[in-house]
Amino acid sequence: MPSVREFQVTFDCAEPERVGRFWCDVLGYVAPPLPEGFATWEDFDRSQKPADQGSWFACVDPNGVGPRLYFQRVPEGKVVKNRVHLDVRVGTGLVGEERQATLEAEGERLIALGAKRVQLLVADEDNESCLVMQDVEGNEFCLD
Repeated sequence: MPSVREFQVTFDCAEPERVGRFWCDVLGYVAPPLPEGFATWEDFDRSQKPADQGSWFACVDPNGVGPRLYFQRVPEGKVVKNRVHLDVRVGTGLVGEERQATLEAEGERLIALGAKRVQLLVADEDNESCLVMQDVEGNEFCLD
């Protein structure tokens, strides 16, 4: 049986481009290459039938290392906690006050992009500190 080598992470959301552009800024991702025959993604979107316009957005790691992120419009809003979330690894290898300072600094950068701070989980005997955040539509993620 072959092993999976590639995957994408899909977000259900109300405004795919808004949420997708937020994550581009967080992770340094970019929109994928344009489909042939289109000068901009806006041109491509306008070529779709009206019901499909603005229904999705995708972004990719420009280095080709991280997974593709796909954002799809759904009619229902977020009601409960995510069952899956992203951990944005900004404090790897750091401990104590240095780690917390790094998490706080990145948290402030993301708040300026539209994120919300939820809670700082302080280190204990099993885990290092992490900062729980929400993206522009309320999806939880962690800075760790």
